[in-house]
Amino acid sequence: MTDIYLVRHGQASFGKANYDKLSELGAQQARWLGDYFHHRDIHFDSVFMGDMVRHRETNEGIAKGLSAGGKSLPEATRDSSLNEFNFQAVAAAYLNLFPEDRVPEGSSPAEFYRLLKKAMLAWSQDKLPHELLDETWAQFEGRVSNMLTHLQNMDAKRVLVVSSGGAIAMMLKHILGYDSATVINMNLQIRNASFSQCFANKRGVHLNNFNSVPHLDVIDRLHAITYS
Repeated sequence: MTDIYLVRHGQASFGKANYDKLSELGAQQARWLGDYFHHRDIHFDSVFMGDMVRHRETNEGIAKGLSAGGKSLPEATRDSSLNEFNFQAVAAAYLNLFPEDRVPEGSSPAEFYRLLKKAMLAWSQDKLPHELLDETWAQFEGRVSNMLTHLQNMDAKRVLVVSSGGAIAMMLKHILGYDSATVINMNLQIRNASFSQCFANKRGVHLNNFNSVPHLDVIDRLHAITYS
């Protein structure tokens, strides 16, 4: 049986020109997670991550947290199957059809996420112009599902997977049998530097816990529980 930890990246740079970079808080969230793994004596046999900057920086932060306690991570295997979908392209394709839903510049993150939810629902129903997208919903689902199958068939005791909310939610779609609308809602609830833990064997993958942040759920770190 393989114990799989699906970790969402730390807080990225929402609202900045380049989202794909951890904020200072995001880097700290990752270090705290590594420190948590150290204190719980959690060792990993293998590490996989997407090839986005925020995935690499999160993995580096976890490694730093572990190294403070004298532990280390195996070298990570980068795999673009674990990358997030291009949410900017999905939103732009949706607005191409529904320009009246455009969110004014300077709007709150909550308003942007309401737009993104509408866009993702349309994307999942194959209602967006394919020529404006990097990939269809079916293609996104296919690459993530293939990665989950690979993880399920690994001969490893414990695996760390650093990815993004959309990819993690899509894995959980296959584990739990959820519909697309539920997956979209789940995606938007996944916290930064959280982990969802699964047990896998040749017969299937089973969810043990979801969206856990024990390293942040303490009185002086509650401010560090974030979603972007």
